[in-house]
Amino acid sequence: MSAASTEARAVRPARRPGAGAARAARGFAERVWLVAVAAVLWEVGTRAVEETYFPPPTTIARTLRELWFGGPASHLFLTDQAMDDFATSLTHLFIGWAAAGAAGVAVGAAIGRSAVLNDLLNPVLEFLRAVPPPTLVPFFIMVFQLGATMQVVTIAFGVVWPVLLNTAEGVRTVEPLQLDTARVFGVGPVRRLLTIVLPAAAPKIFAGLRVALSFALILMVLSELFGSTAGIGSELIDAQRGFELPRMWAAIVMLGILGLLFNALFMLLERRLLAWHTGAQRLAG
Repeated sequence: MSAASTEARAVRPARRPGAGAARAARGFAERVWLVAVAAVLWEVGTRAVEETYFPPPTTIARTLRELWFGGPASHLFLTDQAMDDFATSLTHLFIGWAAAGAAGVAVGAAIGRSAVLNDLLNPVLEFLRAVPPPTLVPFFIMVFQLGATMQVVTIAFGVVWPVLLNTAEGVRTVEPLQLDTARVFGVGPVRRLLTIVLPAAAPKIFAGLRVALSFALILMVLSELFGSTAGIGSELIDAQRGFELPRMWAAIVMLGILGLLFNALFMLLERRLLAWHTGAQRLAG
């Protein structure tokens, strides 16, 4: 070890105990301060105006607890209704999202690697992508009847497009040199797809999956507005029909919380799974 590096280590200040926790707490405070200020202003404003359609946040929080988070600690404070609503909604959401993700990656990779297939399927895909998913709900109800299948199909059809288009775009941008090198070394088409094409397109694919997850939450609610007896969307429409505004706002806030959690967890997963890609880009730069 050189004298310069030894001296640098000696000069470098020692990390104080708890510095990491303090930095994390400061980062959390920087992210939530605006939400806290908005909640306080909402509370003060609604109590001053006393508008029926806009209950204060404390009333909404109390309703949230009564509906979903007033259960025993052994059930993570979830009520029986929460177990039923969350299980129903999230099962449909993730099945539809996963099915759309698998189909989107498969079709996107195919049309991204084949110009002939792209020219053949592009008009049909563009037509289907332009059809708003809510307009097809009556059709899905006639074909699949009311129930879980209709809800999953509605979600899958609406969220497949970001994954498909991002995958196709990512596959097209793979360096030709990498593919040529793989062919020279006798790497077969399937292995090239799995070890070169899809890993190179992974950032685009993950971006499409993240956008699709946000859309899936919206379509989950939409699909539950028709004939569903369980789920957050069903709770929302029942509250609206009964003019139970705190209950309706509790469902809206719950959807916002779920969207925030899904996005944060997916970004964390994406950062961990694509750490190799970031490192490879730095080395290439």
